[in-house]
Amino acid sequence: MITSKTALKIRKTHRYLGLFLGVQFIFWTVSGLYFSWTDIDDIHGDPFKNLSITPKTFSNLISPSLLEVATIHSMELREISDIPFYWINNTKLYNAYSGEPKDSITPTEAIDIAKRSMIEGLKVESVDYISQTNAHHEYRKKMLPAYVISFESNNNLKAYVSSADGNFQTVRHRSWRWFDFLWMTHTMDYESRDDFNNVLLRAFSLLGLITVLSGFLLWFTSSPKIRRYYRAKKNKSIKEGL
Repeated sequence: MITSKTALKIRKTHRYLGLFLGVQFIFWTVSGLYFSWTDIDDIHGDPFKNLSITPKTFSNLISPSLLEVATIHSMELREISDIPFYWINNTKLYNAYSGEPKDSITPTEAIDIAKRSMIEGLKVESVDYISQTNAHHEYRKKMLPAYVISFESNNNLKAYVSSADGNFQTVRHRSWRWFDFLWMTHTMDYESRDDFNNVLLRAFSLLGLITVLSGFLLWFTSSPKIRRYYRAKKNKSIKEGL
């Protein structure tokens, strides 16, 4: 049977581990509740997107072989303000009528693309241009530079359009930002927010397991029934020895 001194050490270990890990346990619980009670499609911004866009058709386009490009290994047809463009080799736009290259879309074109990709009735509040972002920016790991189109909304709604290819990238809103923050606290990746295999998370998960196991052990050592059982067993052994 575990001695009272050992039981005291287990109790102290459990107590201090609980205090140390308590805040993170709260974050895990709150974030888990938020994730389970939210619709991931809403977080992705589907209620703000135009999910029924019909691609326009074009005719009399220039042959891609006439473009001033040495080799073509990938090509997509993009529509920018009712004009077709070839997106060649994931690097440059070419007017599909004239073959002229296009270095970047304009702010007006970015607004047109954003409006077409979003639901009707949204009013543009401002347009900004970004060329770099950090690991905590809401627009990360996506194509840069880009235009940020802000809409008049209680949700602080923003659409992102890459300037090089004129492609609608994503939409961000208040619920997504809450999700992103809670995801960071859930994964404990306070640098890039997306690494689920970081050392800090592994360490806290291991300590959490130790805390739970110490709790079970503490119950075992402090249970009156368990104590009476071992006391009776000890007395029985003493009597048999006599």
